[in-house]
Amino acid sequence: MVDTVGPMTSADLLTDAFGRIRQVVHEVMDGLTPDELARRVQPEANSIAWLVWHLTRIQDDHVAGVASVPQVWTSQGWAERFGLPLDASDTGYGHTSEEVALVRVDSGELLTGYHDAVHEQTIGYMRTLTDEDLPRIVDRSWDPPVTLGVRLISVVTDDLIHAGQAAYVRGLLHGGR
Repeated sequence: MVDTVGPMTSADLLTDAFGRIRQVVHEVMDGLTPDELARRVQPEANSIAWLVWHLTRIQDDHVAGVASVPQVWTSQGWAERFGLPLDASDTGYGHTSEEVALVRVDSGELLTGYHDAVHEQTIGYMRTLTDEDLPRIVDRSWDPPVTLGVRLISVVTDDLIHAGQAAYVRGLLHGGR
């Protein structure tokens, strides 16, 4: 979390939010087996592995896009390490139940390692932001066009929702622990 004395900037708030996402991801992943990571509590439900992979892919894709830097997934070799039978550009958005089932990992360390690498790139970008940057239009394909501030809050929201879902599934698997 952000440790500041005095007024917080928007970048400080975003940094804190992304830090909280990272904290939840680590808490969820702690000690889970590959089978637990892949388990789906209902036939069409998302697994913890898919939820954490997807939230991290979205953060990676969206932050890299607004920062104009390569995605960690491809530039740091994570796509190869995961070895998923999916296109390297896939973020999980709109996945079918069959595609969700393809996201399997041999260990939670792989997922947390990727998440940590994305977090590091995200926080590096947050350090460059000023409040004046947030109104910049980053996506004109929507009406109204999407600003940098709206895009970053969208990522935080999506990530927190999926991290919470992963925590809930963990609770179901471990009787609330």
